[in-house]
Amino acid sequence: MRLPRPRGPVSATLAAALAGPPRDLPGGAWRELPAGTDACTDEDLQLSLHICYELHYRGFDGVDERWEWQPSLLALRQACEERFEDALRATVAVPAAPAPHEVPHALTALVDADDSPSLSKFLKGRATLEQFREFVQHRSIYHLREADPHTWAIPRLTGRPKAALVEIQSDEYGGGRAERMHAELFRATMRELDLDDTYGAYLDVVPAVTLATNNLMSLFGLHRRLRGAIVGHLAAFEMTSSLPNRRYGDGLRRLGGNATATRFYDEHVEADAVHEQVAAHDLCGGFCAQHPSQAAQVLFGAACALALDGRFATHVLDSWAAGRSSLQPVLAPVG
Repeated sequence: MRLPRPRGPVSATLAAALAGPPRDLPGGAWRELPAGTDACTDEDLQLSLHICYELHYRGFDGVDERWEWQPSLLALRQACEERFEDALRATVAVPAAPAPHEVPHALTALVDADDSPSLSKFLKGRATLEQFREFVQHRSIYHLREADPHTWAIPRLTGRPKAALVEIQSDEYGGGRAERMHAELFRATMRELDLDDTYGAYLDVVPAVTLATNNLMSLFGLHRRLRGAIVGHLAAFEMTSSLPNRRYGDGLRRLGGNATATRFYDEHVEADAVHEQVAAHDLCGGFCAQHPSQAAQVLFGAACALALDGRFATHVLDSWAAGRSSLQPVLAPVG
């Protein structure tokens, strides 16, 4: 994957530096982060954070892999993360922490109380083929590396919750069969929709609100102190997946999609119905039984997942209601 086009001074500084050998970034590059903006929708901040995180995944073409642990780059990443996490904690409503044995019920209540607009209902009954293709371009940022952010949590867990997470992740990775990996099934969907299935192909056109949903998983997954948040995130992710994926599959069939195109969504209908129970009870419930003080962090992770997915859905639906694309145009590089 090539480096994306910068969207402001910070991502421009970062991209320019990554084109060369590892070295200190210009002094205090993070000080160029704008103050007073919404970190969840700031294009420069979210792209910079995505670039920093990608160095821990598959990296970029021509970028020296030693950049992954370069101290000044980590300092920039930390500054972006602090802005992002502060914004989340200031705006995301989280209920009071329950007793450990009540965590699965608290997660259910949190999901049931979510009043975000339903993107899946629109895609099932009203979306055009071009709108569905747009949706898939947004989702490709995550689905082409599906499950990887949550896998960071495996070495941080023990016993019952670790076994539960491995059970979920094994299904996500196809149970050992490469062709059944969910990322591969999504790639097939993209090809059926005449989209580029190359990893990161649409990074330049997805907006900050899309990047934020992905950066959230990496933020939680890469920090041990946030291990409760990443398992809570996964629980919310699984608990809100089965019904929407049924609608996505039905919507794509309505638009002429064949069995290959819809297989990714159909696979998730049954799998995630099982996963949501494992995630809520065995993973989160078991984790909080081991670590009672983490209950609040688990609910925080789940609440953030719901909030940012809601913002994403609102952006997409509002854009379409206004008769415009939910993607952003490919602009000239900022430098």
